[in-house]
Amino acid sequence: MARALRLAERGLYTTHPNPRVGCVLVVGDEIVGEGYHRRAGEEHAEAMALRIAGPRARGATAYVTLEPCSFEGRTPACAVALVRAGVTRVVAAMADPHPKNQGAGFAALQKAGIAVTTDLMALSARTLNPGHISKFEQGRPFVRIKLAMTLDGKTALANGVSQWITGPGARSDVQKLRARSSAIVTGVQTVIDDDPALTVRASQLQHEHADLAAALPRPIFVLDSRGRIPPNARVLANPDTVVVTTGPAEVVPGVAVCRLAAESGGRVDLVSLMAELARRDCNEVLFECGATLAGALVREQLIDEVVIYVAPRFMGHQARSLLNLPEIGKMSGLHELEVSDVRMVGSDIRITANPVSSDQA
Repeated sequence: MARALRLAERGLYTTHPNPRVGCVLVVGDEIVGEGYHRRAGEEHAEAMALRIAGPRARGATAYVTLEPCSFEGRTPACAVALVRAGVTRVVAAMADPHPKNQGAGFAALQKAGIAVTTDLMALSARTLNPGHISKFEQGRPFVRIKLAMTLDGKTALANGVSQWITGPGARSDVQKLRARSSAIVTGVQTVIDDDPALTVRASQLQHEHADLAAALPRPIFVLDSRGRIPPNARVLANPDTVVVTTGPAEVVPGVAVCRLAAESGGRVDLVSLMAELARRDCNEVLFECGATLAGALVREQLIDEVVIYVAPRFMGHQARSLLNLPEIGKMSGLHELEVSDVRMVGSDIRITANPVSSDQA
């Protein structure tokens, strides 16, 4: 199963909106076939493994990181393929939360007399596909936010200049966060202040499918409730960019527009945005934004993972802070995080953390 999980990771940057899946076929002590899902519309992991194994798949045990699909989409059902190939046992890391599956794949296998074992290395499998799981278990994407700050918690000079706080190593590392995401979300103020391209650059991914990852459509959603996006903004070079607004505000001609409800302050309602992103199959989403939007995400408890790059620099008390949050009057009101990883990236520190829910705090 560990090998199947490593195989699944080969599709980390290219399978969305499909889940990353790996499969290993074993007869006795011999691996007779293995595969992974590379791209939506292409063969699934089980299909690749069965193709490689050929007739040797008969009598094999299949180790697969996700419940085999029981329905046909752009490719045939994997559960049916395993039955036809004569596989005698399937060991799956986890069940598939997709409503068309949800145990139906296991049932099809068992009906054909195939032994099924589940929940082997389930936590690792869930970690591999947070967006797929979040969409079907919570009805919204898995939300990751990328932030960068100095050691004193500042993100920009008082005049708004912020390029560059972190070094080239950290900026290259961000490419991996973008590449694994179905979409990138930012605010119009970030576009005005920094004019980012928010592209995936293949040369910085160091991955076998880097060119494919960079070429795949990856929409950029710009939250712009008052139509302030500059017509020459670099994000508009992406043909899949969508300006998200709350009313009849004028936008740049030829640019896609999504109109959503406004929250009480007139900004885009973030809960409505999450529902819209899920509807568009944007399962794993990266927010690269400023202090106001970042603060709103924290305040509304819509973040699943925080990745902060910390540069060994000081900016001083008059520089801009990481988050715009209402004043907290007591220590019990702090937003709690659990750090899952800390490492050096070039000369900077990368901290990965997950919010602690109120019932855990």
